[in-house]
Amino acid sequence: MNKKSLAIALCTLFTTLPALAGPDAVALTSCLTDNTSGKDRKNLAKWVFAAMSTHPEIREFAVVTDKVRDQTSNTMGVLVTRLLSEDCAKQAQAAIRNEGQVAMQTAFRALGGLAMQELMSNPEVTASFSTFERYLDRRKIEAAVPSR
Repeated sequence: MNKKSLAIALCTLFTTLPALAGPDAVALTSCLTDNTSGKDRKNLAKWVFAAMSTHPEIREFAVVTDKVRDQTSNTMGVLVTRLLSEDCAKQAQAAIRNEGQVAMQTAFRALGGLAMQELMSNPEVTASFSTFERYLDRRKIEAAVPSR
């Protein structure tokens, strides 16, 4: 796998991909999730956050130094190298050979989703996500989308 295809796979962690994964993508997904710890998945989430913090519309909300961004990238490089060259090499080879790049994207997207689930399960994060509900116009929503 070349650098460009790996970067594309990692950058598509949260983009829409086909819902149906082939057997090799499923095997690779299982291998990736089985061979990452909670710490690995938190490191993945940190890397995503650091990368997203470079977006001009997000930048003001997070101060991520170049040093921290480089550290998270290094950690991700080590993790992905271990997963693709040691822990899941056979599954990655089969997925690319038989199902192409979309298999890699699907597997890493699932791993990214698992990483986000771990962060979202924190009570402080859950509470923060629900604060928008104070600003809902429930009558307007109910008028537009009546409940059964």
